[in-house]
Amino acid sequence: MRKYLVLPVLALFLSLYSCEKLSEFTQFNLNYTASVTVPATVGVDLPFDLFTPDIETNSETEFETEKTSKDLLEEVKLTKLDLTITSPTDADFDFLETITVYLAAEGLPEIAIATKDMVEDGITETLSLDVIEDDLKDYIKTDGFKLRANIKTDQVVTEAISI
Repeated sequence: MRKYLVLPVLALFLSLYSCEKLSEFTQFNLNYTASVTVPATVGVDLPFDLFTPDIETNSETEFETEKTSKDLLEEVKLTKLDLTITSPTDADFDFLETITVYLAAEGLPEIAIATKDMVEDGITETLSLDVIEDDLKDYIKTDGFKLRANIKTDQVVTEAISI
């Protein structure tokens, strides 16, 4: 009787372990970088938009490297979106009150992908936004996409800040 109980438990353990191992082989990260410049402004509490240049997805190359194709994609999720000030070197995110980042691609609607409300003062190096976990599969399958950041400041920006 004991032998019959061990077999189902062993089979369950192996199937759960196999699923974890299988997911390691079917998941991978795509990393993208873009830059925007917050211009020196005179107003506070007025939302405005910043646009990135077109960003190439290079999806075909990425999928080939991972031994897959865009037709086999099941789901694409944004896992993190971090902002870093590149200049001036002594700038921080104290000027920022809120930010929402939108994603757009040809033939697809613009959608919000990350946001941060009530940005705390004192963040000097990296600001991590709260990601929205929508499926971005259709956007990554395209040749390129654009990002738009809608920001609202709570301080006057006296010199341009590159992010």
